[in-house]
Parts: sequence; C-alpha cells; structure tokens
Amino acid sequence: MATKNNDTCCDTAIVTDKKTTAPQKENNAKPHHHSHEGHTHDGKSHAGHNHADHSHDDHDHDHDGHSHGDGEDSGWRGQLPLLTSLAILAVMLTLEYGFGIKPANPWSLLIFGTSYLLAGYNVLKLAFRKAMRLDFFNEFFLMSVATLGAFAIGSYSEGVAVMVFYSIGEWFQDSAVANAKRSIKALLDIRPDTVDVIRDGKTVTVKPVDVEIGELIQVRPGEKVALDGELVSDKGTFNTSAMTGESKPDAKAKGDSVLAGMINLNTAIEVRVVSLFKDSKLNRILEMVQDATARKSKTQLFISRFAKIYTPVVFALAVLVVALPYFFVTDYVFADWLYRGLVFLVISCPCALVVSIPLGYFGGIGLASKNGILFKGSNFLDVMTTINTVVMDKTGTLTKGVFKVQRIVAVDGDEKELLRLAAAIESKSTHPIAMAVTLHAGDILQHTAIGEVEEVPGKGLKGQIDDKQVLAGNTRLLDQFNISYTDEVAQEEDTVVVLAVNGRYAGFITIADELKEDAVQAIKEMHEMKIQTVMLSGDKQAVVTKTGRLLGIDRAFGDLLPENKVEKVEELKQQGKHLAFVGDGINDAPVVALADAGIAMGGLGSDATIETADIVIQNDMPSKIVTAIKIGRLTKSIVWQNIALAMGVKVIVLILGAGGVATLWEAVIADVGVALLAILNAVRIQKIKL
Repeated sequence: MATKNNDTCCDTAIVTDKKTTAPQKENNAKPHHHSHEGHTHDGKSHAGHNHADHSHDDHDHDHDGHSHGDGEDSGWRGQLPLLTSLAILAVMLTLEYGFGIKPANPWSLLIFGTSYLLAGYNVLKLAFRKAMRLDFFNEFFLMSVATLGAFAIGSYSEGVAVMVFYSIGEWFQDSAVANAKRSIKALLDIRPDTVDVIRDGKTVTVKPVDVEIGELIQVRPGEKVALDGELVSDKGTFNTSAMTGESKPDAKAKGDSVLAGMINLNTAIEVRVVSLFKDSKLNRILEMVQDATARKSKTQLFISRFAKIYTPVVFALAVLVVALPYFFVTDYVFADWLYRGLVFLVISCPCALVVSIPLGYFGGIGLASKNGILFKGSNFLDVMTTINTVVMDKTGTLTKGVFKVQRIVAVDGDEKELLRLAAAIESKSTHPIAMAVTLHAGDILQHTAIGEVEEVPGKGLKGQIDDKQVLAGNTRLLDQFNISYTDEVAQEEDTVVVLAVNGRYAGFITIADELKEDAVQAIKEMHEMKIQTVMLSGDKQAVVTKTGRLLGIDRAFGDLLPENKVEKVEELKQQGKHLAFVGDGINDAPVVALADAGIAMGGLGSDATIETADIVIQNDMPSKIVTAIKIGRLTKSIVWQNIALAMGVKVIVLILGAGGVATLWEAVIADVGVALLAILNAVRIQKIKL
C-alpha cells in the first residue's frame, strides 16, 4: 500500500515539489486586485510569497491521510507485501476453481487472513486512527468495514480481493500522479547544478546559489545558462524551447539579456550576472507553476464538496439496504442483505473522481507549460473555456513593437534639424517609438544640450532642447497646448510623432510597426472558434483602423488613454461578454484586473508581467492565445468525461448491488477499473500535440 500523507482523498493536492501545498479554502474564478508590488491573487501574495490562504484547517497534521503522488513507495520494491498478498490470492483461487481444493477452517481463515493483513494493514491502521477522531466517512473506514464484513459472512476470498485490488488501484494512482509531477519537473526544473565563474582570472566551478550579482560566468556550447545575466561576448545563439516551447534558435548580441534555462548552442560565451539564483525568471516561473497546482478550479471544488456529501449518503444507503428489507421481505436472510450492503460500500469509494480530476487539471497546466504558456492556476483553465471575446493591445501584442522611421516632414524643410530635436527629447523615453526615433538619428546628438524633459501621460513629452521649448508626441499633446497643425498629420495612416518648437508646429515623423508573423492566422482561428476580437490602442485611429483591417479584427479602437481602455472593457462586460485581455501586463494593469482572464505577452522579459497576469505567454506569439483556449477546453472536456464515466459506472453497480446481481468481485473490479481508466484519460493530456 502506498504511503498516505493527507487526510482524505477528497482533499488531494497535487504539487511539484516535496512540499505539499494545501488547496485554497476559497477560489474565485478571477481575482479582483492587481498591483505591481505584493500582487495578490485570491489571497495569494506572489511577490512576497505570503500564501495567506494556505491554511491547513482542513488537513490533519498527523500525516495519516491520503495523498496521491508522493511516489516514495510507488516502485514495485515498496509494494512487496501487496504483491505477496496478490500471489497468495492467485494461488488460493487457482486451487479452488482450477483443482477444486478449498482448505477448511481454520486454515482457510489463516491463509486469507494473512493475505488480507499484508494488503490492508495500512488501510486498517488509518481507518482506526480516523475512527478514534469520529471520522467514519472516508475511504479507509469504508473499505475496512466492507472487507471485514466479507470475512464475517465467510467470503474470505472476496474480502481479500477487495483489499488487494483497492490497494493496487491506489498504487497505480500514486504512480500516475508521481509521473505527472516528474514530467512537470523535467519540463521546468532545467537549472544546472554547477556554474563556471571567472574569479581572479581563473575559472572556478561553484553552485549557482554561491554566485553574486556582477560576477562573470562562462557557458560552454551545449550547457545551460544557470543565472539571469547580460551577454558580455559579442554574440551568442540560444535554444529557449524549455521556457518558450519554441525550438527556433534565438540570436543574442552583446548587451542583450540572457536568462537562466537557455542552452548555449555555438561558441563559449561569457555572461555578467544581473540577479541572484533565487530571483531568476526561471525560479519565478517554477514557483508560479507550483502555486498553480494548489489553486483549484470550480469543478475541483465542486467534486471535493460533492464527495464529502456523497460518501456518507452512500454509507447510509448501504445500512438501509441491509436493514429495511427485514420489515418487508418474508424470507429475509441477514447474510445475503449484508453482502449487498457491502457491495454498496465498495463501489461508493469516490477516488476515481477526486484523484483523476485534479490530475486532469495538472496535466492541462503541464501541457500549457510545454507550449510556452503559464497558467497561474487550474481555475484559469476553466475561465478560458468561457471566453467569447478576446481584447488585445496593439503594440507588442499583435505587432512586433519594432518601429522604424518612414518619413520626416519639416515645415521649414530642415529635416535634419527636426530629427535632431525629436531624437534629443525622445532619448529620455524608453517607449518603442521614442527608441526608433533615437536609433534613426544615430550620433546626431553629440553637441545637443538636453534640459529637463517631462512626460505628459498618454500624449508625449515636453522639454528644453538647447534654448528651445520642444513638444513631441501625438496630436492630443499639441491640442493641449492649443497649437494648430496641418490636415496632413490626421490623414497619415502610420504612427505619427508631431513636433512643436517654441509654441509653433514644426513638422512630423512617421513611424511604422510590423505585424507579427502569426497574428493574422491567430485572428482567423479565433473567428473559427466563434470568438469576437477587439483591439484597443493608444495609437491614432487611422493607424489602428489600418492594422485592424490587415488583421481582420472585428472592432478596433484608437486614440485611447488607459482610462478609456477601462471604459471599453467595462462596456463589453456590461454586454455580457466573457473576455480575456491580452497586453503587456504592466501599463494595462487596470484592464487586466477587469478581464475574466488577464494574459501577458513576453513574460520572460518582465518581472511585473509575471506578477500581474493570470496567464503568461512566454514567446510573444498571438497564436498562443488560441492554444491557451484550446488547452482550457481540452482539459475541461477530459475532466467531464471522467466525471461521467465514474458516476455512470458507480450508479449502475450500485443498482445491481442492491438487486443482488453484482458481487463484491464485480464491485471492486468496477471501482478500480473506472479509477484507472479515468487516470489514464487524465494523463494523456500531456501527450497531446496542439
């Protein structure tokens, strides 16, 4: 019998490390609070890891309960008593039904009793300990009563068979969960055990935890990067598939960010460490996946509550099956009706439900991780099945966010001077558009005096360049300062940076962005899934309309400030839409909070993104939105297949058992069989190709 570690199978918590994480007491489908510091999801503080809802009130601390998946004794060597019991049972049944040899009492009782204790010692011990606490409605007490009852009426072989096959089923269940855990660990826990650090001109091999920020590490071809850092070598090529799910090599240049878990493909490189081992992006992702397995979906919570009611009800029905016929049946035989009641008890075990269902959701989280998508809880797998509207930001979500200058139009004809002023003020911003202007300007700023620069939220920048007051931004910025501009600006379809110098309109610079390669296909697939698509952007309406037309977006809104985006999302929710919002998870935090599911693009590039979003797409691909929805639907489908299978078989056998048709043999085979089928159905999720 596999080692048991929690109170009941109804409270099974599947985790990815040796520590068992208690399930939440409450779990709403969507958290209502989003903040960048100490961000909270359903009472769980990810930033501080203060898991306030991980109370163990529902769990006994004696560790005598039932937890699938520790896997410590799941190998056959840990099951020798059970296998010995199975061998004894097989020999005795062969003698009885093959050769007609059946030992008389007390030898029969002694042999079957020994086999019974070998298979069921742990179950009996746990049942007794729970009974001492007046906890009678659990599978251990249920199986103990059923099997001891079988012995009491002389059905020794059936009593042993029930205990043996029940224990074998538990063994297989433990093994299935342990394998699922190992699969997730192998997928994500790709941190190397050692790292080569360059100290005093020598290469020293140490543990990653002993490396400090600022130290230089060396990574040879084929090795994994151990810590987050900045590439010091001129260039490098990396395999990021373990984190992003994509096998395409990622080329990096000197100064680019390199993350733990990436595999160096070509020449030896040097990386300067920028964060401690415990603070690496990969470590954060691992912690997030571990937390996710404890965040129960509504279906899991329902099944847990259902099982706690279902088991005592069936227990009561079993008693009635034994007792009621005494008053209505003329040839009442206690042993016959007790036997029928025992069948009721055996088949009532809810393990097929409460093990296979969490395992199904665990498989969904694993499949998503394999595809470069991180769900912060199985509840969000369920949420994705309800989504009928996907609202997306434009820049960085549907477009690459890599802007290039297209045209420079100066009122006085001096395009070089206009570019110099624009680049000077934009050099104080990290916005992709500002960076595009600065990059295009090159070294034109060498003798430019840049004074104080102030950001005007949602509109642009104002500042002192040389002796001139310069405004650079969108047309709303010039409107705010009552500066008129030409109609040509409004007619431009590309993104426009409008400039004013000393209170007068000076010209504009057009910037163009590229669509992501899979963006059009992603929108097409969403439409095939009957999902409405909406794009919200701060860009001017002409740009947004053009992008929406190219993509085939249903509705595209431009000229939006952050508060306008919130208004649009609230408007959609008032129309009864179940929506996911896809953006960078930082600037759009208010919208993410409103959405049923907040999805962040490119989570590997931003700590705040990981903190804010409910779902993180690690490789920036819009097509992964569709993949996330498919995984949610697939997981829910398999979970409900298991529920229907388990409940259908149990109801049939319960009816047959009450009618005296089904025997204990059929009851235990049905119970163990349906549990194994449900588990096999659940674990296949991780093998599915999307």
